[in-house]
Amino acid sequence: MPDTRRRRAAALTTGLVVIVAALAGAALLSLAIGSRAVPFDSVLTYLFDPDPSVRDSLIVTEVRIPRTVVGLLAGAALGLGGAVVQGITRNPVADPGLLGINAGAALLVVTAISVFGVTSLLGYVWFGFAGAAVAAVLVYLIGAIGRGGATPVKLALAGAAVSAALSSFTTAVLLTDVQAYDQFRFWQVGSLSGRGLDIALQATPFLVAGLALALAATRALNALALGEDVATSFGQNVNTARLIAAGSVVLLCGTATAMAGPIIFIGLVIPHIARMITGPVHRWLLPYAMLLAPLLLLIADVLGRVIARPGEVQVGIVTAIIGAPVFVALARRQRLAEL
Repeated sequence: MPDTRRRRAAALTTGLVVIVAALAGAALLSLAIGSRAVPFDSVLTYLFDPDPSVRDSLIVTEVRIPRTVVGLLAGAALGLGGAVVQGITRNPVADPGLLGINAGAALLVVTAISVFGVTSLLGYVWFGFAGAAVAAVLVYLIGAIGRGGATPVKLALAGAAVSAALSSFTTAVLLTDVQAYDQFRFWQVGSLSGRGLDIALQATPFLVAGLALALAATRALNALALGEDVATSFGQNVNTARLIAAGSVVLLCGTATAMAGPIIFIGLVIPHIARMITGPVHRWLLPYAMLLAPLLLLIADVLGRVIARPGEVQVGIVTAIIGAPVFVALARRQRLAEL
């Protein structure tokens, strides 16, 4: 038995190394491919020795490096947050939107545009993050009312109700403010274009904090997967564990949504793909989800630049096109209700 565990651990570690290598390749493609292609050898040269007088160097350093970094951060956050939210709710079709994160971020972004006149993406980030955090806290408080605390079913119902209410307010504002709608739609579709390194730098502390909370909740998530009674018998405080895990989801997915808009299907599909490889043990599931998600996001972003040259299809649209059939295939192959 110990030998079997060691072999499995070695195989999973090798898998992580392979995914990291593939992620590096996807990042290189992201730097090289676009409306203006840049040779791979030139990309490597400009990475270590940028030349502001050369157009290709400016494209790589000023446009594509920030875009790629935001894609890596947002993808990792969405994948990790999706795995955590499915763990705490024991809901196989849960994604970050279940806790009201997307709806809360959207409402505050619209408010920033319509009421406060915010016009820069850098300004949207803070409002988006605040909206995601407030919505998630509201969902948790509503779900915690009554006997049993914040159970998975109550969280799902509270999330659906809060998301519907916040989306109604967002729609009401947009219907009365055409200018706000024109600006909001560029954020709402989900995109990595136009994002700068300043946004990535602002987001990093929140993402690091979310990662720390997710890792702290790993053991509790494994216990929760066996049921609340079993988790309690293992000495886990179920409500505290859910609160810590939910906090990580807010930090991770709230920040990712604020940075890149509501990119769908990443947080829903990737945890299932990772679970097919690792099984239900979160010690392996979380790292795999955190690495597979940015890999898919960068590949989708590159595809979006290629299929509509000289323009591009935003990554939020591409991930929906890719993610929907993948999720249907996963649902047909597995009994997802067993999560």
